[in-house]
Amino acid sequence: MTTTHLTQTRFSNLELSDSILHGLTDAGFNHCTPIQDKALPLSLRGKDIAGQAQTGTGKTATFLLATFQHLINDESEKIKNPRALILAPTRELAIQIHKDALLLGKHLKLKFALIYGGTDYQKQLDSLKSTVDIIIGTPGRVIDFYRQNAFTLDNIQVTVMDEADRMFDLGFIKDIRYLLRRMPAPDLRLNMLFSATLSYKVTELAYEHMNNPVLIRIESEEVTSKAIQQSAYCPANEQKIPLLVGLLKHHQPQRSIIFVNTKRCAEQLDDTLNANGYKTAALSGDVPQEKRQRLLNDFQENKITLLIATDVAARGLHIPDVSHVFNYDLPQDVEDYVHRIGRTARFGASGVAISFICEHYAYSMPDIETYIGQKIPVSAINAELLAEVITPARRPPKPKSELLGKRPKTNKNYPPKVRP
Repeated sequence: MTTTHLTQTRFSNLELSDSILHGLTDAGFNHCTPIQDKALPLSLRGKDIAGQAQTGTGKTATFLLATFQHLINDESEKIKNPRALILAPTRELAIQIHKDALLLGKHLKLKFALIYGGTDYQKQLDSLKSTVDIIIGTPGRVIDFYRQNAFTLDNIQVTVMDEADRMFDLGFIKDIRYLLRRMPAPDLRLNMLFSATLSYKVTELAYEHMNNPVLIRIESEEVTSKAIQQSAYCPANEQKIPLLVGLLKHHQPQRSIIFVNTKRCAEQLDDTLNANGYKTAALSGDVPQEKRQRLLNDFQENKITLLIATDVAARGLHIPDVSHVFNYDLPQDVEDYVHRIGRTARFGASGVAISFICEHYAYSMPDIETYIGQKIPVSAINAELLAEVITPARRPPKPKSELLGKRPKTNKNYPPKVRP
């Protein structure tokens, strides 16, 4: 990894308390990235920020540091909690933000609550009953607990909306507005919004619910990072697996993510690569949360070197040292291409992104190239790249109850889902 992605601005030169600087030093952070260099001097003085930057450029640390300092500056004797709400579109991103908050804020007396759907309902509800300074969560579960009076929004001093464009994509915008309208007025709190793209709908949200925010764009002329070496192949459908295995043998990636478009494809690829000696795991939308986190931890700890994923993993995963990204299936949404390949070349590192322009998804490539503003070079497929592949044994059939759609047992203590 290089330091060419950093500026000359040191965190020690900013208006940050010693306890925050101590946490930054322990984490090995000394110099600001461009988004931190432009946003922090403003947000530390109470100015609202709407920021656009590529993934992996330090956005999370930007809003965490500003949030910490804003809460520390409040010397009121009668502080009422919670005082900050950080919203993320996915549970994976919420978990990562919470992890970074614990790292950077370990010398602070602030308490965090991590709130997201899918698991640990009662545990999360109990965490809100204690004194919590900052809630980090996904909109649906946060609203659920709010409607149960588990906490109040009356004392919110800092609001953060991360990956706002993804909020729109997932249909959370009504939930976001529901929460924002129940907080103190925008001029009574610090507001920060970050997004991969500052589209019209995102900026409209910013001006509607923020206090005259400053728009900050980092490298807006580049949709994808120059540190990512992009290339493509045009295999026939029956060549895709032999080509993938051949490329894995040729490149021998340290840690890589293989993106597919369907759960079925992920399972088939998982079986095939395991049969051919690779340690892999498949991550799709219906993988239970506990198993999902276990797989991601195994991937981060190199117990698994290949992660096969649908687009559930395309955003919000801050996994270091991903050297290669393979688009086994081209995404059908051009923005997903950018977010997929953004899993590599993070924080100044370099990376490789290889895409398959196959018979099923070839129509996506012209739109992708138009969106990123460049042609992706296509390499020839030679015989050496097409590996011999061992065919895996067939998966056992699913239980009859699963095939019939048998409903799982319900927990009578689990409150019904409440919609705003």
